[in-house]
Amino acid sequence: MIWRFDRYDEAKAMTDPVDALVLDLLEWIGPSPRPYAEVIAAWRTSCPRLPVWEEANVRGYVAQVRAEGGPAMIAVTPAGVAALAPRRAATERRA
Repeated sequence: MIWRFDRYDEAKAMTDPVDALVLDLLEWIGPSPRPYAEVIAAWRTSCPRLPVWEEANVRGYVAQVRAEGGPAMIAVTPAGVAALAPRRAATERRA
């Protein structure tokens, strides 16, 4: 079975209660890729109400990268960086 997500409705999704956790995941990964195993151990859940890892993937906020001969790594994509921008701007305004 192949799952295909043709369209992601950003306006609808950003009202979802999972949004804050997705952004937390992106902040946790940070600017440098982290090992896939570490990310999955920390963020994968079997709770259907908190599909943080799954949502980040569907939204295109994270990607798997692999250097030749190296382990699978997870990186924040440009879309993920853009999703974090409003949060970071709000944090800077409060500081």
